[in-house]
Amino acid sequence: MDFHNKKLVIGLIGAGRIGNVHYKNLRRMSDVQLKTICDIRFDDSWKEKYPDVSNFTTNYQEVLSDPNIKAVLICVPTDLHPQMIKDAALAGKDIFCEKPVGFNNKDIIDAFKTVTDQAVKFQVGFNRRFDKSFMRIVDCRNEGKIGRPQILKITSRDPEPPSYDYVAHSGGIFMDMTIHDFDMARFISGNEVKSVFVSGNILIDDKISKYNDIDTAIINLKFSNGMLGVIDNSRQAVYGYDQRIELFGSNGVALAGNVPESELTYASSNGTTRDNPEYFFLQRYNEAYFNELRSFFGAVQGKHKVVCTFTDGIKAIRLAEAAKKSYNTGTTVEVRDIYSY
Repeated sequence: MDFHNKKLVIGLIGAGRIGNVHYKNLRRMSDVQLKTICDIRFDDSWKEKYPDVSNFTTNYQEVLSDPNIKAVLICVPTDLHPQMIKDAALAGKDIFCEKPVGFNNKDIIDAFKTVTDQAVKFQVGFNRRFDKSFMRIVDCRNEGKIGRPQILKITSRDPEPPSYDYVAHSGGIFMDMTIHDFDMARFISGNEVKSVFVSGNILIDDKISKYNDIDTAIINLKFSNGMLGVIDNSRQAVYGYDQRIELFGSNGVALAGNVPESELTYASSNGTTRDNPEYFFLQRYNEAYFNELRSFFGAVQGKHKVVCTFTDGIKAIRLAEAAKKSYNTGTTVEVRDIYSY
């Protein structure tokens, strides 16, 4: 295959659940060529599973050493992110990395400094920024339709709890689940969070207590401009993936509701029914995943700046750490008191 054409040539590191989501979206992009997939589980059957991919490897350094590859997607477990980010930056590759960018503060900051020093482009995978309904809320705010923003409400509830193995390696509900909502709080409000107060409990499955985690939380936010916010999280909403955002202000309110499985509404003498929300994130945010990659590739090609930066990734982690501290201490935590960079 000729890689000296006008297509943007990339490599995919990690072909698990989210890696395969990205692979399917890459196949929809005529101007991008996925040359190499790296995964420790590779076997010959993958050549049939990924027929349009030329190379496979179990060593990510082979991806980074390929001069034809301009950018990489890092979709591996979180604890591997910082080192791979550093190595990719040192190899001169532009980087898309799934959230969170890491667990250990020192490792994260080292990776951030390397990316900055090497002047490569970096985008963190907060896909919800690219959901069209959520983007319209931001448009309403920017256009002055909200007036002075006063209250932000984010509802984020999964349809079923994750496996115990997942919980054990997730970093906890705030780092794994709420981190998306922390990023959305900053994105939707256009403001920084000043302080966090958390109430949480185990209300779904007592067994996760052995992992020092919870499954239900209310996170109260105070923003630097004085507005207030609340995030409510649950690991189990029996009716589907519950994803709603409301931004209320002096001139009005913008609401983004759930996306149903279909637009069918049935009415009879017994009442009116409609479909439940999309079941989980792979369905609900399918187009957002596509849009975030299009945005990243546009930045790589110099069409615009990166929308969701390494700094955004670090700020979301700081909020997750503040939430964890608030839950553990039962106190309001000032975000400025959490490690900086």
